[in-house]
Amino acid sequence: MKATFAAGCFWGTEHIFNKHFKDQGITTKVGYIGGDLEAPSYKQVKTGTTQHAEGCEITFDPSKVSFETLTEFFYKMHDPTTLNYQGPDIGTQYRSAIFYHDETQKETAEIVTKKIQEKHYPDAKIVTEIVPATTFYDAEDYHQFYLENNPEGYACPTHYLRW
Repeated sequence: MKATFAAGCFWGTEHIFNKHFKDQGITTKVGYIGGDLEAPSYKQVKTGTTQHAEGCEITFDPSKVSFETLTEFFYKMHDPTTLNYQGPDIGTQYRSAIFYHDETQKETAEIVTKKIQEKHYPDAKIVTEIVPATTFYDAEDYHQFYLENNPEGYACPTHYLRW
């Protein structure tokens, strides 16, 4: 199965999911989703004019890790209350979003969001979009596993576990 999340800069999103779930068999790739332009480049997406989000597509085996667990972790590893930014990364390309692949994922995302809102963000509204997955365009090769390949590379300071 696939799960697709946007949580700011995709380098950090991919890195933290792999750090915590690679041993449960996930595979990841980073790319662009939710926009208007076919096959966009990083140069185009970073302008914020294509409406794409920097996303992380996770392939997982639900017998090893559930979509619910991945969604809860998504909320735990970034700030879902900031509209169109994470830390110093500003623009719609850095928005918080869950791109669901079927109605069950949509329902799960809505339930998890409600639970996280009540338990962890009672005084700040979660602004995460829950929208249907559209075409996922793989980012350029140098973006894949960027922080694994460049341990001293830029990592968004908002990608850490909050609870």
